[in-house]
Amino acid sequence: MTAATLGPARPAGGAEALAGTGRLLLDLLFPPLCIACRAPVAEPHSLCAVCWREVSFLEGPECGQCGLPFDVDPGGETLCATCHAHPPSFERARSVMRYDEASKGPIVALKRADRLDIVPAFARWLDRSGRPLLADADLIVPVPLHPIRLWQRRFNPAALLAGALSRMSGVSADPLALIRTRPTRSQGAMPSAKARRRNVRGAFKVPPARRAAIEGLTILLVDDVFTTGATLEACAKALKRAGAARVLVLTLARVVRAPESVI
Repeated sequence: MTAATLGPARPAGGAEALAGTGRLLLDLLFPPLCIACRAPVAEPHSLCAVCWREVSFLEGPECGQCGLPFDVDPGGETLCATCHAHPPSFERARSVMRYDEASKGPIVALKRADRLDIVPAFARWLDRSGRPLLADADLIVPVPLHPIRLWQRRFNPAALLAGALSRMSGVSADPLALIRTRPTRSQGAMPSAKARRRNVRGAFKVPPARRAAIEGLTILLVDDVFTTGATLEACAKALKRAGAARVLVLTLARVVRAPESVI
């Protein structure tokens, strides 16, 4: 991924000059700032050079199913040991970047500080990294929040990302295709991967009115962070029980722990 991919899409045809003039006026009134550190930048919804260098974008060799990055390229569609031993319910997953100190700030700013101005940049990153998945997807579905949590937060970050990605890619999105049936504790508060799986087991379902709309489709499930994959696994199982043919996963960031062996 290069810095050029962060710039906004340019309008086509005769509208380009008019849009450029409007953009110049807007920049004079509201100079664009880095989405992470708020330093001045040339393009709106982008990172400054310093923050750009600190983000670890995931573009190297990875597990052919869950997208876990490998330190060395094993060649082909190699699976990590975990996917080989316990294949997930989703067919393939891809993440834009590592979840670390550099990427954590903007993601938390969206989730906790209502920084909705970050959504366009995140959507562009998802669009670029997820193009192989988007090419196969029939419908984009965000990981849902429980109504109580949605009321507390006022918006679902995954739904905002899914909607922006839909407008950018042309793939339809349905934020109501999957619901969370009970409030669950924060996955970040869970002490282990086993506890995370237990916390979200049976917590998602496709409403009866939406079943016909997803039957036989390839669903692209969108979320902000892939941690252990417990939430994504529970969602994928619910979608497949309702008739989805395949489930693909696209997230902004991926927690990468100790190096994983490959099979």
